[in-house]
Amino acid sequence: MEPIETFSELRLIEPLQRAIRAQNYTTPTPIQAAAIPHLLAGRDLLGCAQTGTGKTAAFALPILQRLEARPSAPVPGAPRVLVLSPTRELAAQIGESFETYGRYLRIRQAVIYGGVNQNAQVRALRRGVHIAIATPGRLLDLKDQGHIRLDRLQTFVLDEADRMLDMGFLPDLKRIIACLPRERHSLFFSATLPAHVGGLAASLLRDPVRVEVTPQSSTVDLIEQRVLFVQQANKRPLLDHLLRDEALVRMLIFTRTKRGADKVAQQLSRGGVEADAIHGNKSQNARNRVLDRFRRGRLRVLVATDLAARGLDVEGISHVINYDMPHEPESYVHRIGRTGRAGAVGMALSFCDASERSDLRAIEKLIRSTIRVDRDHPFHSEAAQPREGGPARPRRLRRPVRGRRPVRA
Repeated sequence: MEPIETFSELRLIEPLQRAIRAQNYTTPTPIQAAAIPHLLAGRDLLGCAQTGTGKTAAFALPILQRLEARPSAPVPGAPRVLVLSPTRELAAQIGESFETYGRYLRIRQAVIYGGVNQNAQVRALRRGVHIAIATPGRLLDLKDQGHIRLDRLQTFVLDEADRMLDMGFLPDLKRIIACLPRERHSLFFSATLPAHVGGLAASLLRDPVRVEVTPQSSTVDLIEQRVLFVQQANKRPLLDHLLRDEALVRMLIFTRTKRGADKVAQQLSRGGVEADAIHGNKSQNARNRVLDRFRRGRLRVLVATDLAARGLDVEGISHVINYDMPHEPESYVHRIGRTGRAGAVGMALSFCDASERSDLRAIEKLIRSTIRVDRDHPFHSEAAQPREGGPARPRRLRRPVRGRRPVRA
């Protein structure tokens, strides 16, 4: 089979082609080129691709085309398509993607998530929508109140399936799936594919096509990764030291706890750095305001928990810093995938103290690579570094370089 090099080769309808051209996209990413033909043909699909490769467009475009091929007025409270997302931010982002690609179609949609008043969501469902993009908790709340039913559903998408299970959504997922028609088109997409996700997919997908355009849990080639061994008490001074470098243009810092995120953001702000935090304890409106400031360049630093590891698509993030190493190695892949997007070079720096060495080993095992040690900073700790760690060659931090811009989820 000849490789697909342009969107025109994917046999998408003209309104979708026009929307793609309006975004100045010409070349599909590998996951889009591999998945879209199967989805247009109605095949169930299990898609695995590293973060930042355009998975949302890979399912949004064929879904919109299949809806347009069988036009019908939306039925109040009964969507034809359901997309499940683990976080509010990712749900909103998926909704924006459907709006962008469906701008020349007469397709209605609603984005359903908690943390905000439900009235606007209920009104949209009463008017009728073709597509519902939802987080599990709010979806079940509205279903229990009688505002939405899923018996007319034709297409079911589970996005970030591994994260859904890591975040404890399995009981909610089972309740939702029990309400779906047995005859449906089902799609699973994820950046990592651990065994428990494969088992769930096997039980819910019918003769699925498996599309895996990169090795499981691989990291983007354009992301340079380093680990900095440091005593826990010196993490803040090390961060201050790094911030003196102007190459750190726009930074996303990950902490393990919500309290830690607030603490780091407050300390940076007191030191004159434009910084704020985002995590699950903040209201959705507050989270939206912080993200808007970050996107507009009014914040140099956004400090986050793993809430932001999925669904945060902000162009120009030059550096991701793991202030705390993640306990789940898959989270590392998603964290650092917030940089190195849309053809840009990115940098991922991980602070590792002695207690986090096992986390580092698990990450290196998952990504099948040894992360280079950076000793070129004043807080390097030999006590924190395991004996097998090798020397590192000093290198200046690099600014991101823009390159080809693929369709972005």
